[in-house]
Amino acid sequence: MSDDPTTAARDYLRTDHGDLLAAVDACADAVADSWDGATVADGSRVSAPLRACLDRAGALDAFPRALAGAVDAAGRELQATPVAGPPYVVVTSRGPVLRATLPDGRLVVRFDVFRVTAGNEYARGPSGEDALDVSLR
Repeated sequence: MSDDPTTAARDYLRTDHGDLLAAVDACADAVADSWDGATVADGSRVSAPLRACLDRAGALDAFPRALAGAVDAAGRELQATPVAGPPYVVVTSRGPVLRATLPDGRLVVRFDVFRVTAGNEYARGPSGEDALDVSLR
């Protein structure tokens, strides 16, 4: 286990929730495949279908458990039990975001599966572990 809480949380997610990373990727691919081209200008064409796909895949229900485990792996304690909705789980136009308020800050887990291009359009971003960003703010 790492002494760095964000590394420990990230390692936990990679190791114990690889199926969740795969589900997020599969849904991001499905959303991007539904577009007419490689990009889309309207963020709602990303977030709404991504949320629906994640819900169908069971990922929305799995996110709170994954977040709780990441907090535990980081050596921290949750102040409340996370649920599959705000403020703990939010699906944005860049991907899912999991947030846990801790005594020493906020653990934020982002799945950055979409990116904004120089032309302010949305494109498919990194996959798998490359899309996973964990920070303590």
